[in-house]
Amino acid sequence: MTGARPRLGFVGIGLMGEGMTRRLLDRGWTVTVWNQEPERLDMVIPHGAVAAASPAAVADASDFVLMCVLHTEAVRRCVFAPDGIAAAQNKPRIVIDLSTADPEATREMAMRLRTETGTSWVDAPISGGPGAARQGTMTIMAGGEPSDIEAIQPIMDDLAANFTPMGPVGAGQTTKIINQAIVGTGYVLMAEAVVLAEAAGIAAERLPQCLAGGAADSVLLQTIYRQMKARDFAPPKGYARQLLKDLKAVVDFERTAGLSLPIVETACDRYAAYVGKGNEMEDSASIVRLYEGTGS
Repeated sequence: MTGARPRLGFVGIGLMGEGMTRRLLDRGWTVTVWNQEPERLDMVIPHGAVAAASPAAVADASDFVLMCVLHTEAVRRCVFAPDGIAAAQNKPRIVIDLSTADPEATREMAMRLRTETGTSWVDAPISGGPGAARQGTMTIMAGGEPSDIEAIQPIMDDLAANFTPMGPVGAGQTTKIINQAIVGTGYVLMAEAVVLAEAAGIAAERLPQCLAGGAADSVLLQTIYRQMKARDFAPPKGYARQLLKDLKAVVDFERTAGLSLPIVETACDRYAAYVGKGNEMEDSASIVRLYEGTGS
């Protein structure tokens, strides 16, 4: 690869994958893509992405393969299935997993991939939403060897406003668990703040302006509260089922660590109740409907 820009692959063209792929294309990278539902490739091929028939075919055409899929088992399928990345004839140098996955499973998969193929692994889960993915302003928390972190830095420079190595492989996923604990409980708190402000009869739409700069101020207050107050949920910026999946992962991690975190557990229960009413594909912020009696 000396003297030439690395070729990129991208596995998983969902809401976030679409934004990241288009951002990379805008920045001049060559990107080969695959998605479980092939119709999603129509979102990126017109912008210059090249379609591949399988994750293995993506890897064959790539020096680095980025992956952003739904959960741990989807990661495992994309890497180790018969048509997965590990089956490529031309092994990529590094797999960069942008998914949210289990830390222990991530360490196991990374060790297996390196042993079987020599390919390195960096777990680099993301935060920020589709808008940040498209604009290259995401927050990315990473786990991996320092040499691998250094190698992917030019890619991260184009995708993230904040890219922070947190330790060896698995550290990025552990950090994402903490991130999702904050986000998941925060969404529920914002929903309760909205309905409390509305019930109190104050100018509820002015609350973010009123509290700006104070101890209660936050990105969630300035963005998610406003979204909930406006009931602006279409098209979804993120799915309720995904945040529920992440909160369940936090609860599992907490119990493995021998901890009891009742606020996290309550937030998980709230999302489970909402998703259980058939709202799997609704915007994560629409959890406020659960408090209105319309979340069904």
